[in-house]
Amino acid sequence: MASTNGAPSSYDTHFDVAQLAHVELLSPDPAATEAFFTRFLGMQVSAREGQSSYLRAYEESYHHSLKITEAPEPGVGHVAWRASSPEGLARRVDALEAAGAGLGWVTDHGHGDAYRFALPSEQTMELLWDVDYFDVPADERSGLLNRPQRRPAQGVPVRRIDHVAITAPDVSADRVFFERELGFKTREYIVSDDEAVTIGSWMSVSQLVHEIAIVADPLALPGRFHHVCYWYGIPQHCADAAELMREHGITIECGPGKHGLAQGIYLYAIEPGGHRVELYGDCGYLIQDPAWQPLKWKASQLDWGKTVYGTVTDSFFAYATPPSGTPLPVASTSL
Repeated sequence: MASTNGAPSSYDTHFDVAQLAHVELLSPDPAATEAFFTRFLGMQVSAREGQSSYLRAYEESYHHSLKITEAPEPGVGHVAWRASSPEGLARRVDALEAAGAGLGWVTDHGHGDAYRFALPSEQTMELLWDVDYFDVPADERSGLLNRPQRRPAQGVPVRRIDHVAITAPDVSADRVFFERELGFKTREYIVSDDEAVTIGSWMSVSQLVHEIAIVADPLALPGRFHHVCYWYGIPQHCADAAELMREHGITIECGPGKHGLAQGIYLYAIEPGGHRVELYGDCGYLIQDPAWQPLKWKASQLDWGKTVYGTVTDSFFAYATPPSGTPLPVASTSL
């Protein structure tokens, strides 16, 4: 069992959280945001309710991985994680309550009761177990029994959600919270050259290098969002998406390129509602070593960490949502 202060005891908390489930994006132009994900990324609308729409990618079995909700400015409503079992959910709720981070239980379209909590950096997150599985119409089912839906004939369709990234005034505080209260493992992290300050942390509960990245907020503000990432698994699709979006007026912030950190092949676009969306052309590398030790990068090594090839623009480090006066990134000239 978990100890009363939320720290691991004889039970290994690394097995209580299973995966990233969904993210809610707040958009001042929800129709345009929805059109971006459906027209260019081939995602499907699984439901609409009130001021929100719910979307999924064609290889996702859950009801949705993306919720878009109308709001005055772009930002993140919440990020949801699925527990590995009802018992794991109960253990983590006890730990979150003991840590004073709990916000209480909520319900929403597409899943059962979810427990809301706040990070030290003030983003709202949820932990849930019960999910609805999307009932794919018969004429949309794939002949592949291991694929819920046939590949859409629209845009360059993404396959699944991969990770999210948030900003934090104190990256170390969030990193410790994810490790202690939720059982995440730090895979790679960045420190200042004197090692006094943590600049970023890449963390996961699976073999992926990261399901969440936490980076220092450029304005030292709480509650902000950096990006959501969807996965292709094929690098060429990032190039195809870049060409398609560029020809149809979507801002490409940077890429295609390859990161040194996590080694993912990336493309970053700014959707019409103001969010940065990353597209992953592969999964980077997988961590299969159960005794993996976090890799420490120093700030002076980040010419390799940022990118092996391709250009990462200054706006990548300056822009987060809500924007707080920071202008939207302009189209990259490196494409």
